[in-house]
Amino acid sequence: MITDPDEFFKVGCGRCKRFATADCSVKKWQEGLALLREICRSEGLEETAKWGHPCYMAHDRNIALLGAFQKDFTLSFMNASLISDVHGVLQKAGPNAQVPSLIRFGSAADVVEREPILREYLQHLNGCAERGEKPIKAPSPMDLPDELVEVLDADPELAEAFASLTPGRQRSYAIGISGAKKSETRFARIEKFRPKILSGKGANER
Repeated sequence: MITDPDEFFKVGCGRCKRFATADCSVKKWQEGLALLREICRSEGLEETAKWGHPCYMAHDRNIALLGAFQKDFTLSFMNASLISDVHGVLQKAGPNAQVPSLIRFGSAADVVEREPILREYLQHLNGCAERGEKPIKAPSPMDLPDELVEVLDADPELAEAFASLTPGRQRSYAIGISGAKKSETRFARIEKFRPKILSGKGANER
């Protein structure tokens, strides 16, 4: 999995067998992803890589994440419950996502058309981060770690796979991730569990 955002735009995220091949989803949506990258960077956001994707930060907080898939490419907004989606463009990453947090694109033209909205939402989240404003955590049937909620909101593929798990298997991940004291360790455990979640297994299954 890549750790340098420049690698993402050159060879992909490194999370599947299409990595560094002509079939990589990043290659398919290269023009649109480049436009999203320019928008985020021109808003003064710091570019880094998290979970194999370019992540844009401000004031030590994740603001947005790029994603490339076979059917579309996405811009996910972190802490999206802070956004009042007056334009009605946000969608849920998956059935288990608590709030709508991402915009799906099918072409570079889609990015150009929505650029004013993207900038408006990025500026709003940047301001929230600067002021230290945090979203109110919505109640859920299962108490999931904040880090897992954040990753699921940003990763449609993982969110869909997690939602399809049995409640017992979901709980096994919640317990396994929550057992770590540090946030960075919880994020690391999520990435370690990712292949199992995608294969439909519980945290303790082989």
